[in-house]
Amino acid sequence: MTSAPRPGNPQGAAARHAVIVAGPTASGKSALALALAQRLAGTIINADSMQTYAELRILTARPSDADLAAAPHALYGLNRAGAPGNAAWWRGAALREMESAASAGCLPILCGGTGLYFAALTGGIADIPDPGAEALAEADPQTASKLRPSDSQRLARAWEVWRGTGRGLASWQADPPPPPGDWRFTAILLDPPRADLTEAIETRFAAMLEAGALTEVQALLAQNLPPALPVMRAHGVPELSAYLRGETTLGEASARAVTVTRQYTRRQATWFRHHTLAPETRTRRIQSRIATTEQLSTDFLTDLEYFILQSH
Repeated sequence: MTSAPRPGNPQGAAARHAVIVAGPTASGKSALALALAQRLAGTIINADSMQTYAELRILTARPSDADLAAAPHALYGLNRAGAPGNAAWWRGAALREMESAASAGCLPILCGGTGLYFAALTGGIADIPDPGAEALAEADPQTASKLRPSDSQRLARAWEVWRGTGRGLASWQADPPPPPGDWRFTAILLDPPRADLTEAIETRFAAMLEAGALTEVQALLAQNLPPALPVMRAHGVPELSAYLRGETTLGEASARAVTVTRQYTRRQATWFRHHTLAPETRTRRIQSRIATTEQLSTDFLTDLEYFILQSH
């Protein structure tokens, strides 16, 4: 699957093609990505920061065994809970999986709701070295002025970068980011009504509890991980942890988890409405929720397939 040379490509090389399926939590991204992968011989590559963790299959709604058997998947459940992960790591891993998929004759389909990951992939990200663990206001005032005093994790990260590299985080971020190579992207953004998302979140969380989410969180807590790790802040983990510690009822914990998730989807939707993935990315916005693969009509999928193939 190739296209005419893209302006600015090194040596005029033909741009290869990848598809992005993005949108808020519970909007139906996975069902749509799977249907497209089956029609277009695609490999689905995870672009959700929480779905990379092995310990949280239920609470992060990772693909089922049946989904994994229906199409190739990559970057799901490969990290242990103690691994922090970040956009730079994911970008490198995603590009490698895209190369692997293309070499096998498959269309890379990147699926997820982490907007920063897509921005890093299509537009690049500053190449900030790992400084090692080790005021910030005095050492790097440019970065410190952009961070809230309560944002301890980002403050610590900024301080580590300055101590480890001798340059402030803002200085590294000002460097031109590396390009995504010879890849061209087509994006399908799901943007369903708020009421549909709320109903889907409530239904899905109840199903997660039925499927064993409490046991999953209990096993995670048994690892005695630092509470600041990203995996410990995954939707449902803090709330169900409070219930397991006897600090609240299951009903209250569930209601809180649904509320937090709903608030997060609002931020996701806002991000995708106001951030462009890259100037050259052709985008189709779908303002409805996709519930299951079976509910996708042939006409709908044919129209999307045509839209994708036009981008080649």
